[in-house]
Amino acid sequence: MTKPALGKFGVFGHYEQWRQLPEPQLREIESLGYGAIWAGGSPPAELDWVDPILDATETLQVATGIVNIWSAPAAPVADSFHRIEKRYPGRFLLGIGVGHPEAHTEYKKPYDALTEYLDALDQHGVPKDRIVVAALGPQVLKLSARRSAGAHPYLTTPEHTAQARELIGPDAFLAPEHKVVLTTDAAHAREVGRKALEIYLGLANYLNNWKRLGFTDADVAKPGSDVLVDSVVAHGTTDAIAARLKEHLTAGADHVPVQVLTGTDNLLPALTELAGPLGLR
Repeated sequence: MTKPALGKFGVFGHYEQWRQLPEPQLREIESLGYGAIWAGGSPPAELDWVDPILDATETLQVATGIVNIWSAPAAPVADSFHRIEKRYPGRFLLGIGVGHPEAHTEYKKPYDALTEYLDALDQHGVPKDRIVVAALGPQVLKLSARRSAGAHPYLTTPEHTAQARELIGPDAFLAPEHKVVLTTDAAHAREVGRKALEIYLGLANYLNNWKRLGFTDADVAKPGSDVLVDSVVAHGTTDAIAARLKEHLTAGADHVPVQVLTGTDNLLPALTELAGPLGLR
């Protein structure tokens, strides 16, 4: 199975952000050398915002990070995949995941539900090499390697990336997201980072994953310790931020979706500043 080819770095944001971003800015992201746009926020199954992005660009890929299996049934998601694939072959990567139990009353036996969803996608002809799975813990990481192209971990560290690579083997795709704040003011960066982390500090799957990585109860207690925030939200000079992001590649990542926390208005300037240190241009 061929790994998805998205380049070394992509850009992560909410799907509504990408729906609203003007076409010239989409083309600028492409011209800067970022290989893919990753869309979070549990987009609906129709994925109708994907086509305009791909239509406005030439080589940029779109990946979902993620379609939530509880809110987007597999059959219409598969229909959307085939629609997009027919019009834009090889430019869409379907990221799926179970979300977290606190957000879904019907959430139960997530591993089994994820397996059933992958079965349904398979039955509807979605190729496994165009699927990735949101994975943090060992069992889902292993499942991602068996049943899809690989894993898309969220809010992790390069140490997690190294552990994930060991678990999924050399042939599976690995794309860990990492957040950044372009400032050398550590106090401001941590303030922005804590705001972004607030919801996740109450979610068991993230808390458990951080504890597996060695963070203490005190680290993951709200509002999150400086050690935790600094580990999952890179800040400093552009060179320092780029060096942190590249640690994921050294640890075994194929591709790193970069989430800029400085707001939509500052997205393009931030991505432009980072492009050089990241080696994109």
